[in-house]
Amino acid sequence: MDLRDIVPTAGSRKKEKILGRGRSSGHGKTSTRGMNGQGSRKSGNVRPGFEGGQMPIYRRLPKRGFKNFNQKIYVGVNVGKLNDIFDEKSEISPEILIKKGLAKKIQGGIKILGDGMVTKPLVVKAHAFSAMAKQKIEAAGGKIEVI
Repeated sequence: MDLRDIVPTAGSRKKEKILGRGRSSGHGKTSTRGMNGQGSRKSGNVRPGFEGGQMPIYRRLPKRGFKNFNQKIYVGVNVGKLNDIFDEKSEISPEILIKKGLAKKIQGGIKILGDGMVTKPLVVKAHAFSAMAKQKIEAAGGKIEVI
């Protein structure tokens, strides 16, 4: 094998496109930019959403809605899961729920929801409770505490 035998892989080397070097090159006259107009000029690139000076659609359409920055986003945990994981008379707090993997993080707080059955008396501390969850925990002999 000689140095002259080494050739690049097919398709790995490409010739640079040469523009504006006469009509016979195939890229002469307008240099592949089409006919006259803003796009054919040297600095004719315009930002996305530009409509040639016409009022753009994002300004023609009205604003709609708003984001409530005071809204509390609760992470929901069902009482059925609490009944399955915890023993009788165990004290349940948001930190314990995160350790057990029932909640990933406390965003606006933890809300206990009423899906499932409660058979054990549990002491549950959370930021909010649904009416059904309160009823089921207290009916099983447990206590609720709003943090």
